[in-house]
Amino acid sequence: MFKNTRLSAVLAAVLFSVTAATALVSAPAFADAPASAAASAPAAAPAADAAAAPAPAAEAPAAKGGKEEVDNPYGFEAVWNGGFVSRGTLIILSLMSMGSWYIIITKLIDQMKIFKQSKETSAKFWKASSIAAGSAALKDGSPFRFIAETGTKATVHHDGALLEQIDLSTWVTMSIQRAVDKVQSRLQDGLSFLATVGSTAPFIGLFGTVWGIYNALIAIGMSGNASIDKVAGPVGEALIMTAFGLFVAVPAVLGYNWLVRRNKSAMEDVRSFSADVHSVLISGAMSTSEAGRAAGAKKIG
Repeated sequence: MFKNTRLSAVLAAVLFSVTAATALVSAPAFADAPASAAASAPAAAPAADAAAAPAPAAEAPAAKGGKEEVDNPYGFEAVWNGGFVSRGTLIILSLMSMGSWYIIITKLIDQMKIFKQSKETSAKFWKASSIAAGSAALKDGSPFRFIAETGTKATVHHDGALLEQIDLSTWVTMSIQRAVDKVQSRLQDGLSFLATVGSTAPFIGLFGTVWGIYNALIAIGMSGNASIDKVAGPVGEALIMTAFGLFVAVPAVLGYNWLVRRNKSAMEDVRSFSADVHSVLISGAMSTSEAGRAAGAKKIG
């Protein structure tokens, strides 16, 4: 069931996680452009003072709106150089993000296939002359074909001393229910990972923040300089971990709730199909059994 390649989903998850994480912290910092020395000078400056004054340095080109781009020294690079704890936290959160997007993409592909196969089943399967012919009309790997073939095999193979003690209706019911449970289990694969990421990623990011602030306060205390430029940078750098943890957790929670809701819709179609197949198989088996008994009674008579 659900035969498909996962390479495209892996590449999409890695690309999305890396791009979004880079955009999270790569926004440039802006500072006011220094005022021009000529503009700040008095309009009627004495010629002697102007001659004695040193030549002003070439002013930097101001950016649009009186702002100029300044390199931000605090970001992922600074966090990465913060030690093995910071690196380990970033690696764990990155793996969680890539895993979450991989599962969201692959589960979405599986669900779209089931919805498409449900429409094909309604159009092809029930117009066939028999369950076997209807199963052959469905694509390989379809969960609906898997359920139909399982039910057909259950009506044919009812062997074994212990299994013969189970009536045919119960045996077919059990076989089809097991097939439905396998389809449901396949659909739910990976959802527990999304739930785990959604519940733990914020705390992992918070741990990285606490560790970063702790190291920043130690460095500030050892240097004895508690000015705003010495405090704001390291503390802001540590807060990146919290932002990254939320960035990982929010898509996982939203994806989990969305996929669970879509799984319910898909399983409604699967259960409806399995119930119809069960009724057809049981009615066919009972008709065959009654015809056999009638033929045997006529022969004896």
